[in-house]
Amino acid sequence: MQPRNMSMSGAVDLSAVKAAAEAKQKAEQARAQRAAQPEAQAAAVSLVIDVDEATFEQEVVQRSAEVPVVIDFWAEWCGPCKQLSPVLERLTEEYAGRFVLAKIDVDANQRLFQQFGVQGIPAIFAVIAGQALPLFQGVAPEPQVRQVLDQLIQAAEERFGIVGQPVDPEAAAAARAAAPVEPPADPALAHAHAALDAGDLNGAIQAYENILASEPGNTEAALGLGQAKLLARVQGTSAEQARKDAAERPEDVAAQLAVADLDLVGGHVEDAFSRLISTVRRTAGDDRDAARVRLLELFDVVGPDDPRVVAARSALARVLF
Repeated sequence: MQPRNMSMSGAVDLSAVKAAAEAKQKAEQARAQRAAQPEAQAAAVSLVIDVDEATFEQEVVQRSAEVPVVIDFWAEWCGPCKQLSPVLERLTEEYAGRFVLAKIDVDANQRLFQQFGVQGIPAIFAVIAGQALPLFQGVAPEPQVRQVLDQLIQAAEERFGIVGQPVDPEAAAAARAAAPVEPPADPALAHAHAALDAGDLNGAIQAYENILASEPGNTEAALGLGQAKLLARVQGTSAEQARKDAAERPEDVAAQLAVADLDLVGGHVEDAFSRLISTVRRTAGDDRDAARVRLLELFDVVGPDDPRVVAARSALARVLF
């Protein structure tokens, strides 16, 4: 997916004098409060945070009065997210407090996903002084990401007086090292997850299958296996050609399955489900079964409790029965 809106110009009205004045006053108050904090407490500020609907107001809206907050809408099953998120996290540490990165799992936070009008993931937004603006969607080259971040930081400082909170990288690292250590993860699952994150899809598939062979009820391994198989299917696929084939040959079930996979990886979950349900509706025999099975596999990747899965299951039942 090509990045969009790779510019700060015109994204939001930042020229309102009253709003800017109020934001500058809040920023000055926030800086005064930070200056009164112990140095160790300031060093421990997290630059990359996981945010949900319950913490959004405090962690994003309120915090945006003192530092630009960049929002990364992502999902565990999203292949492009796995490419972009590490870049964003690394740049967040490099910029050392000039902005904060808030990561929002769209599967667990559907209301936020809808409120921002996200069309596909990864989707990157920012909040400055309580005002939201889109930055870009899809995977973008690092130089373009840097350019957008620089524009964001400049706009926050010049128009709102928001300059972020400088963080000493060494002090922050020491604070993180002193934090409580989480219990060790299952080594087999950790190995499988590491293979998936590294792009070793065949290795990840084998590792997840090995776990499920001895623990058939391991839901985390089952989810990981579905993700790895999905990414393996789309690897090396030309999205343009696949969509052309599907449009020209609507009766070609394999072509429809390929585009459904691409839709899911690109974050267009409902499009993927709708395509497969339509394929089930107009086919029979082995073709219908292939579309049905692929749809069930995609349900497992997204998760059974996701409202889009619940709705699609009902639609599939109506088509089948």
